[in-house]
Amino acid sequence: MVRCTSISDSAQVCPTKVKPNLALFHPLTCWGIADCKGRAGRGGTGRGGTGIRLCSGGDAGFGVGERPSFFQEKDKMLAAYFDCPGGPENLYVKQVMKPHPGEGEVLVKVSASALNRADLLQAAAIPEAWLTAFQLLHFVGKVQKDERVLIHAGASGVGMAAIQLVRLAKAIPIVTAGTQEKLKATAKAGAAAGFNYKNEDFSEKVLAFTQGSGVDIILDCVGGSYWEKNLNCLSTDGRWIIYGLLSGGEVHGDLLARLLSKRASIHTSLLRSRDKEYKERLVKAFTEDALPYFSGGSSLHLQPFVDSVCPLHEIAEAHRIMEENKNIGKIVIKMPASS
Repeated sequence: MVRCTSISDSAQVCPTKVKPNLALFHPLTCWGIADCKGRAGRGGTGRGGTGIRLCSGGDAGFGVGERPSFFQEKDKMLAAYFDCPGGPENLYVKQVMKPHPGEGEVLVKVSASALNRADLLQAAAIPEAWLTAFQLLHFVGKVQKDERVLIHAGASGVGMAAIQLVRLAKAIPIVTAGTQEKLKATAKAGAAAGFNYKNEDFSEKVLAFTQGSGVDIILDCVGGSYWEKNLNCLSTDGRWIIYGLLSGGEVHGDLLARLLSKRASIHTSLLRSRDKEYKERLVKAFTEDALPYFSGGSSLHLQPFVDSVCPLHEIAEAHRIMEENKNIGKIVIKMPASS
């Protein structure tokens, strides 16, 4: 079972229970690395299904292989499809039947009538990346004023959101990224410092920047290969939050002893597998504490960063861009107009 959460104009949570491999989302949707892993058959979304999103004209679905039996024979829609797990070349667009919601299910269609075209493209970049970053910082990490937060993959959708949310919390964002172009983008978003993990030891750079104190929180989507450097620059009583394992989950070394010596803690989190009540609380908190800052009129304005907008028929190319780590911010998938 997949549970999907979207934000409507009134920012109400819309948890949706659907069959495995089907998710219902907005007319514009964003792409994340978990979607690539789902397509490749490597999971990454928590319990149930692949979690990859596809949509057309406000209604959405994702299919693998044969059409689910609960489709009605009317009202067709376009869908991004694959017949077997694999690379981006396995994705193609086909026409399928729109799903008919059963008991305890809803078909989500988000109205965007109050937004102009440019705003709508940026609004599509908000829901999952920003909710993930907000959850990691506030629900899991309990970020406090003046704390130092190290954000890995700082130029990703979650990373760019986290930089701004750390600033909103009056804390200090520090990032890692793999190119100078990405580091410049994170600085523009508000990062106090940024380090290229490909050609320098980020832990030593972080310690130098913090005058030996280290960081209070680490937002880590990389995992195993970073464990020693993370602990090296984590402060006493620091919180290391793992929400992805891009480098794998294996750790070789004396992790627990070093963690204990710093009285540090490891937290793990997956948003998609959270229950309905948790997502409702998250969206309510985000709506009250962060959403007003997207509208301007305040000294700190939150800004979604859209790397590119790809039409649905170029979905395979969107996956390639994401897997090659070329994007800065979110990749938005634009759906064809309703027929």
